Formats: sequence, structure tokens, C-alpha cells
Amino acid sequence: MAITQTVVVPAYKEKLNIKPLTQRLFAALGNEGTETTELIFVDDNSQDGSVEEVDELAKQGYNVRIIVRTTERGLSSAVLRGFNEAKGQYVICMDADLQHPPESVPLLFDSLKDDHAFVIGTRYAPGVGIDKDWPLYRRVISSTARWMARPLTIASDPMSGFFGLQKKYLDEASDKKVDINQQGFKIALELLAKLPLPEDNKKKLGEIPFSFGVRTEGESKLSGKVIIQYIEQLKELYVYKFGAENLILFFLFAVILALYCLYQLYSLCF
Repeated sequence: MAITQTVVVPAYKEKLNIKPLTQRLFAALGNEGTETTELIFVDDNSQDGSVEEVDELAKQGYNVRIIVRTTERGLSSAVLRGFNEAKGQYVICMDADLQHPPESVPLLFDSLKDDHAFVIGTRYAPGVGIDKDWPLYRRVISSTARWMARPLTIASDPMSGFFGLQKKYLDEASDKKVDINQQGFKIALELLAKLPLPEDNKKKLGEIPFSFGVRTEGESKLSGKVIIQYIEQLKELYVYKFGAENLILFFLFAVILALYCLYQLYSLCF
């Protein structure tokens, strides 16, 4: 059967997570889904045995391959590289650290097949949430980043790295020479703001609730540099959507949110 679905996983030094992610993903897809799905790891030259791990899984019959980048770095550009090389018309991105449950992937694909142009896994829905062991500072950073992006998209969780889209919208953006920032911190937000998605919100976006787990192997990629990159990305997206003359609104909004988040942090600690 022809490949219609592609899962892209950006990775850097994630060898220990590759096998369980692959096994859980294809188990969740079932026989029919397995025949029509490919899994692509986009690795930034980890040199940690990831290539050999993927090769071994491919020998076992899994439809998995790895792209090793030696001259490029960064999550956003890795995701776009995987999307561009995908054979499927429906593409999904997920993290390698298993914080995004592979068992939820079929639900995201179903949403795209139900004619949603874009689908996002959300941690902000009734009955789901973030693992209780997720550090407090990460919760505050995530909440702040989410609210700063609210004027740009209707998505409840634009910070999510667990998302997918119909590839034709990415191809259309390329044809229209839309400038997608490949250095941005959050590629889902970038695509939601810039892709030529349908105007009808019901067709534009689907949301799938999922519970966000904690990393068990490997190291977090969050750093001060990444946070600065996100602020720069937000500024560029505000200008793109609202015009440079309204940039002052971005800074005012950022100050208000910073004060709000400090209040939230104080409330949690005292």
C-alpha cells in the first residue's frame, strides 16, 4: 500500500528513546496504519548510535529511516526538513522524548482526515494535563509563552510540539514564497500564523487532548538561548500579523503577562 501518513521526529542524542517510540507508535497504528505510515527521525549529527538503532529497527521490518544533518542545527529546521521529505499527504511532528504519547498519533491523523487543515495536541483541555512531576519553572515558562502567543492563533496550546497538517498547505505556502522562519523556537506557532489555512475555524484547526509526560531518557533542550529565540520569533510574528506600527502592543502585552506570571508563581510558592 502507498504511504499516506508520515511521522517526523526531530532528534539530538535520543538513541535510548528511538526503539520504544518506534515500537509504541507502530503498535498504536495497527496493521492497516502500519502499512500506510512512515517514521522519519531527523538527527542533528548526534553520533550516539542513533543511526545504528534506526537501521536495526528497519531490518526488523519497521518503516523507519533517519536523516542525519551535518551542516544544519535546530528543531524548527529539522521539522521542516522532515515534512519536505515526507511521502505522506498527512504529516505529524512529535518529540523524541516520549512526552508526546505515540498512542495519540492515530487520533491526530484521524483529525486531519476529517478535513482539518491543521491539528494540534493540547495539554489544556478538561480531563488532561501535565505530569505532576514536571518542574514548576517549566510550567511557568510554558504558561507565559502560551499566553504571549494568544493574539496570533485560536489554538489552545500553540506551544505544543505535538501537531500535524495536511502537507498541501505547506506546499502552497512554498509556491506563494511565504517566508517560514526556520530558526524559531516553536514551529507549530510559526505555521499556524503563516500558512494559507482555511478561514473557517472549524476546518482550520482540530485539537486532540493528551496528557504530557516527563522525560525518562536524554536531556531537555530548553535553555536561555532558546527562550530568547522565542521572544524574537514572537516579535517577528506580531509584525507579520499586525504591522510594525503596532509593535508597541507586543511589548505592552509582554509586560502585562510577565507581571501576571510572577503573580502566578508567587501564588504557587506561598
